[in-house]
Amino acid sequence: MSRITEAFKSKPIFMPYFPLGYPDLETSIDVIEALAENGADLIEVGLSFSDPLADGPVNQRAMQVALEHGITVKKSLKAVKELRQRGVTIPLVLMGYYNPMLAYGLERFIQDSIDAGVDGFIIPDLPMEESDEFVSAVGADRDPPLPLIQMLAPTTPNDRMELIARNAQGFIYLVSVIGVTGERKSISEGLPDLIARVRRHTSIPVCVGFGIGTPEQAKQVGTMADGVIVGTACVKTIGTSQTSVETAKQFAVEFRRAMF
Repeated sequence: MSRITEAFKSKPIFMPYFPLGYPDLETSIDVIEALAENGADLIEVGLSFSDPLADGPVNQRAMQVALEHGITVKKSLKAVKELRQRGVTIPLVLMGYYNPMLAYGLERFIQDSIDAGVDGFIIPDLPMEESDEFVSAVGADRDPPLPLIQMLAPTTPNDRMELIARNAQGFIYLVSVIGVTGERKSISEGLPDLIARVRRHTSIPVCVGFGIGTPEQAKQVGTMADGVIVGTACVKTIGTSQTSVETAKQFAVEFRRAMF
């Protein structure tokens, strides 16, 4: 059984996002470890890129800082391996853009990711129709699977939603709002219907991201979805703190407590 499947035995799961290299590499490793030890069920581990088209200003700035401090794909994968060596056992899913993976060398990137202990991939700029090369390189028959997590949005047409959801692995990343990542004042009124639309086409978990910024919002979304993804609020709160690791611990505890 994969670590992702294991994580969803108790739902809803709390899934924070944090980019490696921000505010510096060692701190980011400590932060991710702290999140894992204090309530996170699965972590989106960010790979920095200079043109993150799906991300809002907070995450963009964090990635820029990480790049200025010398973060690379190689260093990021080494950091994931260190997290495993420290005893982090929850799923770690790499969230990044396709260009750096291609530049690294696709087969080498996937093999090094496996060796590091990665559980899956989220690639916002790799649509299903163009993902054959990546899926082939991962190995569709791998056991346990190393899924390419598919993303759906309110603007996804029904026929395309059905096709993507029917063939999805791991979990569905459901974008709750139109636009880039970032905190919102309230949860979209159409979210329950959107989740219901997706669930008509798949039995795998549906996790909601984009716009969830408070424990109260996480609790609300957790009553509808199988997982709650918190990115911008996590990066903003922890990355600007003078005590990042302690803040990460408290952040995870507060969100986890709110959801259960």
